[in-house]
Amino acid sequence: MATDAPAVLHAMATSYPAITKQTAGLIEGVATEITSIQFADKIMVTITQAGRLAQWIHVSLDPSNPTFAEQYLHLSTDERNSLLPMAYLTPKTLLGTSTSEREIVGQLYATHIASAIATRNPQESRAIIVGLGFIKSEIKRQTFFDTIDLVMTCL
Repeated sequence: MATDAPAVLHAMATSYPAITKQTAGLIEGVATEITSIQFADKIMVTITQAGRLAQWIHVSLDPSNPTFAEQYLHLSTDERNSLLPMAYLTPKTLLGTSTSEREIVGQLYATHIASAIATRNPQESRAIIVGLGFIKSEIKRQTFFDTIDLVMTCL
């Protein structure tokens, strides 16, 4: 059964000392808080439920081997590829993950968030740090898209 888009409960933005934005919404009936903080060298995004923050993932937007990345930057933009994250993004789990399933889910979120940031601003080269704190480790397709939609309102 498909769920409606997440209900945004509140949104807030500040600019000092770093650009900070917060929003919250209900995803499958669970209160979910999103925060993004844009530092000079990194962009940090946290997704929390019930105050949890259990996993941290790093994704570099500045490929260390440009020739490797260039072969993927000119992919077809047809409908099927538009939902895929950028192929050159490599997530690295920094902290957390009790199971390989939770690590895979976290890395999926991190690469999609990094892809969304890079798509909005192709010149962006800051590292992306994603903090996650989901109540459940398994996700449904609609839950994933609702979460990404809520994150996009905070970037």
